[in-house]
Amino acid sequence: MFRLPMARGYAFFDLDHTLLPFDTQALFCNFVLRREGWRRLYLLLYAICLPLFLVKILDLRIMKRVFASYLWGMPRERLEEYVSEFLESDFDASLYPEVVAELERQREEGRLLVLNSASPEFYLEGIAEKLGFDHFLGTDMIVEDRMPLLPRIEGPNNKKEAKITAMIAREIIPDLEEEGMEMFLDSWSYSDSSADIPLLSIAEHGVMIHPGEKLASVGLEKGWRTMTPKRPYDDRRGGHLAALRQILGCYRLPEGWKTSV
Repeated sequence: MFRLPMARGYAFFDLDHTLLPFDTQALFCNFVLRREGWRRLYLLLYAICLPLFLVKILDLRIMKRVFASYLWGMPRERLEEYVSEFLESDFDASLYPEVVAELERQREEGRLLVLNSASPEFYLEGIAEKLGFDHFLGTDMIVEDRMPLLPRIEGPNNKKEAKITAMIAREIIPDLEEEGMEMFLDSWSYSDSSADIPLLSIAEHGVMIHPGEKLASVGLEKGWRTMTPKRPYDDRRGGHLAALRQILGCYRLPEGWKTSV
């Protein structure tokens, strides 16, 4: 029988637009491009592949590899240095204080903290260590001694039901068919995305961060709580414009945008 570690339930957290108001992949790309501007050449390949993605010839897993082409030729050591610098600068400055406070509350109440994201694992490990997560899961993008044009991904894109499958495979949670949902009483789950309805649904308490229409509708039926922390943009259109500036490497976070906790 599966044994829960010495913790009072679980607390599952998505990353992008949940712990911070951005897609971390775009924010890290912005960080790199502002230091090595020539890497904007990746946009040529991205622009060629984007229409193929929109007509569903290329899938999201392939597009994630295409997007990561901005890292082409980067030595492992420099990538690791950039990740460390990014986590203490742009990433740290972008965190939602209110959601980090929820993370701290879950830790104080003794729950097992799990970061479960579709982002590449090469920076999730540092994020998990920085924020004190017990476990982290992401998309396994392989970091080589020198990054290839299209970095390899082993396994699935860690999204939707794949997040649940990955936690079971790593024995972070029990097999739901064998143990049932009793193991998740007094557990919490946080996300912004309707893609995370499976992740939100396994916990007794769901928390939605700035949910879209589809997620808000499901959450209303299930009685999930909503959080709307202050963002450095006004609406979803502003979020899309911020993401565009990030993939172009010309975004700067506004100073003093955070609310106090």
